[in-house]
Amino acid sequence: MDCHDCYKGLAVFAGGVLFGSAGLRLLSSKDAKKVYTHAAAAALRVKDCVMETAACVQENAADILAAAKDVNEQRAEKETVVEDMSAEPEEA
Repeated sequence: MDCHDCYKGLAVFAGGVLFGSAGLRLLSSKDAKKVYTHAAAAALRVKDCVMETAACVQENAADILAAAKDVNEQRAEKETVVEDMSAEPEEA
């Protein structure tokens, strides 16, 4: 390992420490906190919208399921009537 690689590694390490320190200060600044607050508020609004949409979909699905059960009950009643009529003996 020659000395050039040592200096390069040291420079990269020092740059990372400097960038990390600057990043921490940037992330903890008042402006950054304001951005985080607005982003969190937007995320909560999105969550509320998604929950409203999910509730609407659930209500519609429940209505569809109830209607489908009614259709099946009516169909079963018609089939029962047809079977009863075909089971009656014919009068001669």
